[in-house]
Amino acid sequence: MRQLMDLGLDLVVESQAGTAAGYGNAAYAAAGASIVPELTAASLDVLLHVRPLEPETARELRPGTVTIGFASPGSELPGVDALAGAGVTSFALELVPRISRAQSTDALSSQALVSGYRAVLEAAVRYPRFFPLYMTAAGTIPPARVLVLGAGVAGLQAIGTAKRLGARVSANDIRAASAEEVASMGGTFIQLDLDAADGGGGYARELGKDRAIRQRALLAPHVGAADILITTAAIPGRAAPLLVTTDMVGAMRAGSVVVDLAAESGGNVEGVIAGQDLQIPVDGGSVTLVGLQDAASSMPSDASRLFAKNVANLLALMTTEGKVVPDFDDEVVAGACLTHGGAVRHAATAGALEALR
Repeated sequence: MRQLMDLGLDLVVESQAGTAAGYGNAAYAAAGASIVPELTAASLDVLLHVRPLEPETARELRPGTVTIGFASPGSELPGVDALAGAGVTSFALELVPRISRAQSTDALSSQALVSGYRAVLEAAVRYPRFFPLYMTAAGTIPPARVLVLGAGVAGLQAIGTAKRLGARVSANDIRAASAEEVASMGGTFIQLDLDAADGGGGYARELGKDRAIRQRALLAPHVGAADILITTAAIPGRAAPLLVTTDMVGAMRAGSVVVDLAAESGGNVEGVIAGQDLQIPVDGGSVTLVGLQDAASSMPSDASRLFAKNVANLLALMTTEGKVVPDFDDEVVAGACLTHGGAVRHAATAGALEALR
């Protein structure tokens, strides 16, 4: 917040906005912000938000208002349409370009860091056995076998966290650079007889139907051998790829735990429900299938610190002498822009809206 004050901006915070994350009104006031009982959208020049704005809120904003936050443009089309209709210049954090210069504004990565860490903790508290190896006078307890599917930021953080807990960790990703990244975190990379599928910008691209079926067949024995399975594969703006079928989960031993970080976008695991734990019957008991929902919010203090810095850095790129004037010649600013001047600037979202009309 002090970073924004130093830019010459006047900051207004809604009362108790940070309470759930451990930041009270006094902390914001000490940083120089004005505390108000309730924000009035029509009075703002810039609105910083976390979740996608509701269409009603977007319509209350004045033309030319700048908004920055997660917008979920692929799934929140009515909200995007309302932003464009209101003449709002909106920036979606999902659209920040994956380039070196934009790393400090990359909220997807910072929140994925939190989610990957949290996924392992959620698995550990549900797993009825130890994670680390123990050699005792009463016998040896082998380490848990953890399999991570998807080695982006969340996956790599999950690998590192599971290793620190003492588990034996393996992982797979369809991107070419993943093997070295997995090894750097102490995991063992699983080589499958599939060509790499890099989609650009650090993301994987979606596999065709036949290749996806083959991928699941090749992963099946590794899933069956795992005690903990954590899936993190996601393609921004699209449904999560199906990596694990019910039959594959059914081959795991009783007491195993599956945590699906992609549950909110359809899930990597067949039958997962976001926000719920399901018990999948297997011989001798069941496997717990966890549809992790909004994992970053389960660690609100650190997640908020990281998110706030990302947003402040992006806003700083648009601010000169206390005025927020986006420079669309800047590739980071232009790439993150969702709507401007009454139009949807993001081509894929514009196409999706047009198809609905």
